[in-house]
Amino acid sequence: MFFILKAALSGLLIALVSTIARRYPGLGALVASLPLISVFGMIWLWLETKDPVRMESHVGATFWYVIPSLPMFLLIPWMMRHGVQFYMALGLGCGLTVLLYLGMAWLAPKIGVSL
Repeated sequence: MFFILKAALSGLLIALVSTIARRYPGLGALVASLPLISVFGMIWLWLETKDPVRMESHVGATFWYVIPSLPMFLLIPWMMRHGVQFYMALGLGCGLTVLLYLGMAWLAPKIGVSL
């Protein structure tokens, strides 16, 4: 039952963002940029484990994985302004993000960061 509640609330958030963005793109972007999914994830993890060590590890790793996701939000609109179709731009943006995630996973231990 808890899984269904988590899925429903998370899905509601995604639906809310797309509904707001349809009418008010800037406001939709603001809501989408809020770390609500991360906050939900932290709440669910805490309710299920009450483990401060696991929470610290999760939140720290989340920070380090946000960094390589940011270039995607610059690449996609740049590509679309230059005539690249949405799904191609999205795919290339996601591909770049995967490569940057792999780079972060490789680099993190070298700089003393535990993911």
